[in-house]
Amino acid sequence: MKRATLARLPWAILAAAAYFPSAAAAFSPDSTCNASEGYSASFDGRRTFTLRPADLDAIKAALPDDAALGAAYRELIIRADTALASKPASVMDKRSIPVSGDRHDYVSLARYWWPNPSDPKGAYVRRDGDTNPDIESNRFDRSALSRMAREADTLALAYYYSGDRKYAAGAAQAIRAWFLDPATAMNPNMNFAQAVPGVSNGRPEGVLDGASFIGVIDAVGLIGPSGALTPVETTALEGWFSRYLDWMLSSPNGKAEGKASNNHGLWYDAQAARFALFARRPDIARRIVAAFPNARIAQQIDTSGALPEELTRTRSFHYSLYALAAAYTVADSAACLGIDLYRAEEKGRSLRKATGYVAAYRDRAADWPYKEQGWPADTLDALLVRADDAWGPGAYPRIVGGDLLLRHRSR
Repeated sequence: MKRATLARLPWAILAAAAYFPSAAAAFSPDSTCNASEGYSASFDGRRTFTLRPADLDAIKAALPDDAALGAAYRELIIRADTALASKPASVMDKRSIPVSGDRHDYVSLARYWWPNPSDPKGAYVRRDGDTNPDIESNRFDRSALSRMAREADTLALAYYYSGDRKYAAGAAQAIRAWFLDPATAMNPNMNFAQAVPGVSNGRPEGVLDGASFIGVIDAVGLIGPSGALTPVETTALEGWFSRYLDWMLSSPNGKAEGKASNNHGLWYDAQAARFALFARRPDIARRIVAAFPNARIAQQIDTSGALPEELTRTRSFHYSLYALAAAYTVADSAACLGIDLYRAEEKGRSLRKATGYVAAYRDRAADWPYKEQGWPADTLDALLVRADDAWGPGAYPRIVGGDLLLRHRSR
């Protein structure tokens, strides 16, 4: 197998396009993802929903004799040790105060909105594809949320491969600080996410910020055997996600995001279905995945396989991949419910056709007929690893390198 080290991806894209293995294998004999129990029965009690025991066990067995795996593991431990030395992130880290007056409320700035040059004190204006670097400043919670999710994932994976409980304890500490400790926990809402000064104190688009929570759920499962999170704490965490899910389903911003017809609507479904499984409310997840072929596949993919809503963007290829990553994540949750969305077809539209559409431009950036500010080659390769899991082996190029080596077994 050819191996190439993928460039370090932004966390949101890594989580979306690389972190989650396809659950199409849930239909194969060595996989037993079972609704809200996830893979726990075949993974020594680890209640994961995306990291598969067959993959991780095979990687762990091969690690001592595989140079590339060894290098990836050493890099993982370096990152894990750095995380252990850091104070856990929380919503209390931000310098600003939410308009609610409650520092436990999450606050972020909309990515593509900037001060108006002609009216610096007036309402912000939108510049699509041009990220305002202030979104990562300590005025807001976005960077802290990304760090928490990244460190929980890193530490949990380090625990699995090393067996050293200190990493599980570190992951539990990161999770506890963000969700459970009364002094630092985030309130389960995104009322003030992706705010635009002078326009809105919080927008439906802010629901997208919660996508990082999907990876945290598998981190919780991965450290399960360590006991670093007690049963009482795990139940409390399920309760947090249940309340957050209620917010997504009933709040004005949540309901509006659920109606979005682009990648935002797909990520809404991806989050709601996964949070419902974790919170032991599988009926909600089942409702979302049952509606998905007609509500999303038929509406957001055209007969050529393109995603028209994403093609209007200045980063059209990037957003096409980002939308597909969300759709795959819904399909992974569906597989845990015995439903195969990877092979679903509605009105001549399907995830397979949409994947083929973007895969055709691998190594052909110059031929892409729409706007794209920077060709996301690594993101495409990472997505195609998942696609080959779903429709392979050999359906799509499979370049597994860097951090992906510790998540997807070679074959």
